[in-house]
Amino acid sequence: MKKVIITGASGMLGRALVAEFTKQSWDVLGLAYSRAEGALKKVDLRDGEAVRNVFKEFKPSVVVHAAVERKPDVVEKQEEEARKINVTATETVAKTCAELGAFLVFFSTDYVFDGTKPPYKPGDAPNPLNKYGIQKVEGEKVVQATQPNSAILRVPILYGQVEFLKESAVTVLAEALLDTSKQAKMCDYQIRFPTYTKDLAVVSRQLAEKHLQDPTIKGLFHWSSTERMTKYSMVTVIADIFGLSHDHLIANKEPPTGTPRPYNCQLDMSALEAFGIIGQRTPYRDGIKECLEPYIKK
Repeated sequence: MKKVIITGASGMLGRALVAEFTKQSWDVLGLAYSRAEGALKKVDLRDGEAVRNVFKEFKPSVVVHAAVERKPDVVEKQEEEARKINVTATETVAKTCAELGAFLVFFSTDYVFDGTKPPYKPGDAPNPLNKYGIQKVEGEKVVQATQPNSAILRVPILYGQVEFLKESAVTVLAEALLDTSKQAKMCDYQIRFPTYTKDLAVVSRQLAEKHLQDPTIKGLFHWSSTERMTKYSMVTVIADIFGLSHDHLIANKEPPTGTPRPYNCQLDMSALEAFGIIGQRTPYRDGIKECLEPYIKK
């Protein structure tokens, strides 16, 4: 049986990955820390010895590294703590994969780009605007230097089955929609491509399986939804699905303030598709309905 370790397995993407690999008859070991429950194994990725011991005992053929501090505002304010996860732990995982001969799938972000010249191909030069993007570029370099037998998969803003609305920058939009007691500005400037974690999990599993069949399949890749949206258009779709008014939400056409964010980081996916890895793309309307139904009653 094919064996995979999934880090960050208690997170929104991690849960989707565990479900997808399990469904396809892989032997899955999910690692988590702050929310390690049930079958998940509690491991602090900042503890290099603990990581190596778990990896050596399980002997995975593939490791999918989904653990991340992904919130740009948090990374700006807690840069060194975030670096321990986004860079240092990534180096530990990559080195251990190299020692064991395990193929590594590492998730990076469209925020490695400045958003001025889309669509971006994997070989385009990164130019991150914020510390989160900078740390993910550092993570990419660490992976490339320590475990060449790897795939770096850059992805955009994600949504999925959430344990709480703030778990995704997409599902959290429902909070402002549901609170009709006050007006709220919603970004209608920055172009995003909201991508369903279920779809990304399918692509990740296909990538792992393709590599096991053909070890030349490795390197830098992009994966994304193809639906071009803003946060304002995302929330108006949610309102339409559930028959809710969005009159109290104001479309803000100005660039967001605070942590710098790129305008449009549309990703070119032709490199991945050239290997026959086409995955699936759930329409945003269908995916977000599935995710929010437990929180919004019609």
